Amino acid sequence: MTDSLKNRPPGTRYLSGKKEGIFFLAAIFFKKIEDTVLVSLLIGMIGLAVVQIFLRNGMDAGILWGDSLIRVLVLWIGLAGAMAASRNDNHIRIDVISRYLPSAAKQFTTLFIHLFTAGVTFLLAWHSFVFVRMEMADGYMAFGRVPAWACESIIPIAFLVMCLRYTAFCADHLMTYFSSNRP
Repeated sequence: MTDSLKNRPPGTRYLSGKKEGIFFLAAIFFKKIEDTVLVSLLIGMIGLAVVQIFLRNGMDAGILWGDSLIRVLVLWIGLAGAMAASRNDNHIRIDVISRYLPSAAKQFTTLFIHLFTAGVTFLLAWHSFVFVRMEMADGYMAFGRVPAWACESIIPIAFLVMCLRYTAFCADHLMTYFSSNRP
């Protein structure tokens, strides 16, 4: 594998011919968007929590919907963080056996793990989409005039993004395997 391919984001090494290819540029663009959203959500949550604490302790008041919004922001930050972790294949894993496997076996176990992860995240995306649709039909309000489905909409989006990433990792592994085993 050439040095320019090693420096590319996982899942985009062999999906485009050049470092400036559309998949590489899209990965960089979405990384910046994800990081911006994650930082903005975190700053907003911390700021709202500080304001709530100040209002409660200093003025015996508070924002009526503040605690509910903080709970929603925790959900959004958690799933945005999971998307960011999946971008570099840094999800939580129990890795006991693979360090003792030979290199060829590691390739297949990694491919299997990525296939399994893509399948699980697809199922989670699908069922969370069904859940959000049911919440939309129910008309339940999370706080104020904000519907619950809007607060929960991050769930299917995050799992779909993770599914697409792990599908790209699978394609990357297959392309790596077939390009390195050419006669």
